Amino acid sequence: MMNKLEKVLMPVADKLGKNKVLIAIRDGFLITTPLIIVASIFLLIANFPIPNWSEFWAGYFGEGWEMWFTNVSRAVFNMVGFLTVFGTSYAYGRELKGDAIQSAAIGIVSFLILTPTRINVEGLENPLGALSLDFLGSDGIFLGLLVSLTSVWLFNWVYRRGWTIKMPDGVPPAVVKSFEALIPSSIVMILFFFIRIGIAMTPFETMHNLIFEVLQTPLKGVGNTLTAQLIYGLACTVFWVFGINGPAVANSVFGPVTKVLTMENLDAFQNGADLPNIFTDPFSNFFTNWGGGGSTLSLVIVMILFCKSQRIKQLGKLSLVPGIFGINEPIIFGLPIILNPIMAIPFILVPQINLVLSTFATKMGIIPYTTGVALPWTTPIGFSGYLSTGSFVAALWQFALLALGCLIYYPFIKTLDKQYLLDESQTVSFEETEISFDDISFDDL
Repeated sequence: MMNKLEKVLMPVADKLGKNKVLIAIRDGFLITTPLIIVASIFLLIANFPIPNWSEFWAGYFGEGWEMWFTNVSRAVFNMVGFLTVFGTSYAYGRELKGDAIQSAAIGIVSFLILTPTRINVEGLENPLGALSLDFLGSDGIFLGLLVSLTSVWLFNWVYRRGWTIKMPDGVPPAVVKSFEALIPSSIVMILFFFIRIGIAMTPFETMHNLIFEVLQTPLKGVGNTLTAQLIYGLACTVFWVFGINGPAVANSVFGPVTKVLTMENLDAFQNGADLPNIFTDPFSNFFTNWGGGGSTLSLVIVMILFCKSQRIKQLGKLSLVPGIFGINEPIIFGLPIILNPIMAIPFILVPQINLVLSTFATKMGIIPYTTGVALPWTTPIGFSGYLSTGSFVAALWQFALLALGCLIYYPFIKTLDKQYLLDESQTVSFEETEISFDDISFDDL
């Protein structure tokens, strides 16, 4: 059975892992991740989930002190769509072996060509010449991805065809590159110019409206379901069982949708509105898995407390500290989880159970919705539950599911423990029966 699954999954994972578009989307989001994490810390300081937090610091810094911190967070969150365009365009240009900086520039310009630059403001007779942050934030992510991939591909395709202006020898390289990009850039910009004119003649009026209504809203509706999240979790763990980094594969498909859902919660949190979505990045990271994929922190605890095999017990001790911070490669490769039919069952099952229970707990009001604040994925259990929701109950819920995971992992790891214990006893027995030259006497010869 394992061999058949491996034959099916390995080619799929290999193709996904080498797909330049998916790599560009993944790496594009990674470029923005440090900015989002830092901005989230500023937002968390301004809205720390402790009673009278704001009033306490207002006594020192005056009323409205939070504004200084939210200025930083808004600088990132209100521009996350724009940052996605830059990151994805740069990454895709690099994947196509082109000029990454020039690719990023053409992606940004193409996106802005499709973005309205006039805003109707109440009280003003004429529209105001400005860019709305609504188009540059989370609502612009999907359009940003499409524009980035299309414009960069076309730019590099034209460039590789040699449709460029040739400069004589002796011209500085920077000038040569600038003129070589002139014709490819012109073709891309003219294309998006006509696209904008064409969309303006439709009821949607702008490409942003078209993408939001036709693509982004339906995809969010599908992604914001328990079924979709179960499929995502299953993909992550099943790929890991075959030695493939599951999240690296699955996030390239599910990541854009989850990112939008997360940013919507973050926008609502900043504005004091009701949080709309359950399935955000913090929810996936901190309420389905602890200790890495497969929620293996539960497994590590069982290994330390209940296993007798020295191999398993020592591995558990070595894996405890990394596991607390969400790193479980020692378990995946050392136990191993990979191609291990005994451990594959709970490794896949535990996160799915955590997901279902956490979803119902959120819907029933037992734990709050996650705020969308981006915490490092290495944030330990307990801290992550509290900081991502502002509720101590959420932290206690994490520990309850951690204990449940221990119960599920127990019979499986004990089965493996018996096998390893038998192997160890046979090894000791063999070593005791080995013949040593020290035991041979030549006195009687």
